[in-house]
Amino acid sequence: MTIAKAKETIQQVIAAGPFDRTWESLKGYTTPAWYEDAKFGIFIHWGVYSVPAFHNEWYPRNMYIQGSPDFKHHVETYGPQATSGYKDFIPLFTAEHFDPQHWANLFKRAGAQFVMPVAEHHDGFAMYDCSFSEWKATNMGPSAISLVN
Repeated sequence: MTIAKAKETIQQVIAAGPFDRTWESLKGYTTPAWYEDAKFGIFIHWGVYSVPAFHNEWYPRNMYIQGSPDFKHHVETYGPQATSGYKDFIPLFTAEHFDPQHWANLFKRAGAQFVMPVAEHHDGFAMYDCSFSEWKATNMGPSAISLVN
């Protein structure tokens, strides 16, 4: 899909949705009661940035900022960014130890009333099947697993 086609598709989805680009359109939104009533929820930030597991989920950005701790760590651990970039982590993101039932049990025991995995972080790698990008878990990385069982 070309960038122009992706932008067109995005605009069509926005136009078909309940909101437009104004604050006024958001005024009628009501937060679901289950979310308002929940006292504890867990948001999961898990993706390709978990492979280097250095600092935080901003590694894909910070590893290219000369002088940053992430840049230094990357060069020392993986080599120069020109030969070992962020994309090279994707095949290493296998999720071989991912056990959704174990996670669900752990979250339940912790008292979580909801769990929300981040579907796509700022690195642009989608953890779901989408039509607008090839950079997604269903094409590369942990493609053999389903994050929704």
